[in-house]
Amino acid sequence: MPDRKSAGFQLRPLETEDLATTAVWLQNIADLACFDRLTRTPLSASGIEQAWDPLGNAGANAGKCWFALTGEDGELCGITGLENISAVNRDAVIAMFIEKSRRGRGIGICAMALLLDFAFRQIGLNRVTSYYRADNTRSEQLTARAGFTTEGKMRAAWFAEGRFFDMVTVGLLQKEWNASRKALAQELGASPCVSFRGAESDGWVWPPGPANRPDE
Repeated sequence: MPDRKSAGFQLRPLETEDLATTAVWLQNIADLACFDRLTRTPLSASGIEQAWDPLGNAGANAGKCWFALTGEDGELCGITGLENISAVNRDAVIAMFIEKSRRGRGIGICAMALLLDFAFRQIGLNRVTSYYRADNTRSEQLTARAGFTTEGKMRAAWFAEGRFFDMVTVGLLQKEWNASRKALAQELGASPCVSFRGAESDGWVWPPGPANRPDE
């Protein structure tokens, strides 16, 4: 069995082959209804590829960018990405899903921080937005910890489990991330660690090592 407390996790581009595993995760109706506002019926891998299309528009000016979160053994343990990337407005929507047995270990916040670095420091975004169902306390805590500000609620905008839920909108600006990044790195300590594959020595790792602490 793989060590689920492993300190080494990596982000790599999401591949079509990853969708089979993602489809199994999202056969859990409760998880599906919390993660995706639009989809209510569990889908096969091919169904997810057609309906969700996480790999579509994958050119140099892509409007979306999705990553697979993997453990040291290469096992897929989550997905995260940017949707609706706008070169004009320099913003995007961030989303994340962690496989159920991996939750509560600090992987999500490290992966989100690394993706925020990518959004603000690599592709030049000025703003990142996220949405979550009002009763989704994990998403509430995760985005708050990363420094997002609650900007409003869309009343009765999310239907699931036979009733309507409010949908919460949160946002984070580049200047806010730059101001809070160092404190978050110090709070997280050294483990678990999430990096872009092959880029650890170049500073693309969270939490950053001492040599890569953000001082700007």
